[in-house]
Amino acid sequence: MRGIRVLQGHPAALSILTTFRERPEDRPYDDNIGPDGYPRYMWQGTDSQASDNVALRVAMELRKPLAWFVGIAPRLYEAVFPVWLVDEEPREHQFVVALDGAMETAWQKEVLLTGPDQVRRREYAMAVIRRRLHQPDFRRRVLTAYGRQCAICRLRHPELLDAAHIKEDSEGGEPVVPNGIAMCAIHHRAFDALVVGVTPKYVVEVREDILAETDGPTLQHSLQGVHGTTLLLPARPHQRPAVDLLEERYERFRQVG
Repeated sequence: MRGIRVLQGHPAALSILTTFRERPEDRPYDDNIGPDGYPRYMWQGTDSQASDNVALRVAMELRKPLAWFVGIAPRLYEAVFPVWLVDEEPREHQFVVALDGAMETAWQKEVLLTGPDQVRRREYAMAVIRRRLHQPDFRRRVLTAYGRQCAICRLRHPELLDAAHIKEDSEGGEPVVPNGIAMCAIHHRAFDALVVGVTPKYVVEVREDILAETDGPTLQHSLQGVHGTTLLLPARPHQRPAVDLLEERYERFRQVG
């Protein structure tokens, strides 16, 4: 697939594409996020009059929506639609991208990035980026790394699996594979609630008060039964949970239990 798709006979671009890159840092995509919170999409090369760049410019001037295909694995893309190009930064060879209608409307090129309105605009833009770009990409990458199964119970139904953050994005955690663990819905909720913890040596532990409870088979098998087991790990070492993040999370688990 081409990075910028233009249908023959049409002046405006139809879609843009960011190819999958496992490195650097397992980040979900290579294009930049500006200080205003809006993503940037790079020109094709450095010639402003190249046909693909002209087609993007026409789409921006006509306020035409585009589809953005974001590479999340080899030959696998997440479609983000619709998006709009709302500005161009020729010196940096890039366009500014709005991910929803509110971001498009809020973009005001002439307003300096100061004051409460600009802070709110950036906060909103970053929230949209997390929801529409980071989270779907993060989930797909984490599930792929773990062979599409729960790292705790080995459940293999993707529709029942989540990508659990070790360090939440609200606390500064990044949407990268070493900050994620593939978990089924029940173990994800238990992990978030600090009912289940994972040691820096990848051992699963269940809170002591939960181990002492008497209840039905769900408690017995899904929670008490995984205590002391070893976490399933990705085959590639660089995709395994970051030890420093596990240490921080496990300390919180111990304080609760």
